[in-house]
Amino acid sequence: MAAQSGGVTTLPGEDVGRVPPALRGLLPVLIAVPVLALAEVLLGSSPFATYLLSVVGVNIILAVSLNIVNGMTGQFSIGHAGFMAVGAYIAGVTSLELKEVALSFLPVAASDQVLFTVALLAGGTCAALCGFLVGLPSLRLRGDYLAIVTLGFGEIIRVVVQNTEAFGRALGLSGIPQYSSVAMVYFWVFLTVLVARRIAGSSHGRSLWAIREDEVAAEAMGVDTTGYKVRAFVISSFFAGIAGGLFAHFVPIINPGSFTFVKSMEVVVMVVLGGLGSSTGAIVAAIFLTLLPEGLRSLFGALGAEGSLAQKVDQIRMPVYGILLVVLMLARPQGLFGTKELWDVLPRWLPRKKKGLS
Repeated sequence: MAAQSGGVTTLPGEDVGRVPPALRGLLPVLIAVPVLALAEVLLGSSPFATYLLSVVGVNIILAVSLNIVNGMTGQFSIGHAGFMAVGAYIAGVTSLELKEVALSFLPVAASDQVLFTVALLAGGTCAALCGFLVGLPSLRLRGDYLAIVTLGFGEIIRVVVQNTEAFGRALGLSGIPQYSSVAMVYFWVFLTVLVARRIAGSSHGRSLWAIREDEVAAEAMGVDTTGYKVRAFVISSFFAGIAGGLFAHFVPIINPGSFTFVKSMEVVVMVVLGGLGSSTGAIVAAIFLTLLPEGLRSLFGALGAEGSLAQKVDQIRMPVYGILLVVLMLARPQGLFGTKELWDVLPRWLPRKKKGLS
C-alpha cells in the first residue's frame, strides 16, 4: 500500500529519504560487487568457486526478473524455468552454428565476445517473444490463469527439447563454447537490477504497483492493465532467457533436467522469501538459497555423514525450502524485506532527508 514519508505519499518502489535517488537503483550492485570480488579472491580461482559464483549470479537474474511479475505486478508465474530453457537452448545452438562463421571474418578474441553477445541476445529475444505469446492471452484475464498457463508452458518446453534432435534430445546439448565468465555474469546482474529498479521508480512502475494493489481500481483510473502486465512479463521473460544463455555457456552440457518445475519453484521461493516487490530481497534470498545446499554438504561432511546425507542434499533441498517457507509465513508473511529495499532497513545512523520548510 502507499505510505506517508515526510508528508509525501510514496508507493513501495519509490521510498524517500535515506539514500539519494540517483544511488537507489545502483546500491545493491555497489554493495554486491566488492563482496563478490572479495569472495572470488578468498575462494581462489578454483573451477568450483567460479562455477558457484556464476550460479549465484544466474539465480539473482532469475529472481529479480521474476520479481517484476510476481512482486511488482502481483501476478503469479510458476514457469520461469521454461523461459530460461528457451534462452539456454537458443543461445547454445546459436553459438554452435555461428562459431565457424564468426571466425571467418573476425579475430579469435573478438569473435568469441561478439558471438557470445549475439547468442545471449538471441536467447533473450526468443524468450521475450515466448513471454509475449504466453502473456497476451493469459494476462487479459484475472485470477490464477497465468500460473496455470506458465506451468503448462514450462512442461511443454521441456518435452519439446527432450524430443528434438537439434537440441540433443534427453541427452542434452554439449560442446557449447565456454564463453561465460564471472565478470560477464555479474555485468548482466548489474543490468537486470538496474532495469528492475528503474521500472520500480518510474511511472510504469507506479502503474504496476497500482495493478498489484487493486487491478479493478487501476483500470477504472485509466491504466491499461493488460498492456502493463504484458510488458512486465515480456521484460521478465527476456532476462530469464539471458540467465539461461549465461548458464548454457559455463556448464559442460545442458539437458531438460536442468529446467524442470522444481527449478521454477526454486525461483518462486527466492522471490517469496526475499519479499514480493523487493529487488534487494530477491538478491539476498537468491544468494542464501543458492549457497544453502553447499552449506548443508559442508555441515554433513563435518558431522561425518559424507557417505549418506552429504550425498543426498539435492533430494532434501526442496523439503528444507518448504520448511523455510512455512516458518517464514508464520513469522513474517511479507517475506524478509516485504516491499521495502535494503536501504529502508539499514541502521538509523544513515541520514534521512527532511521534508518541509526549514
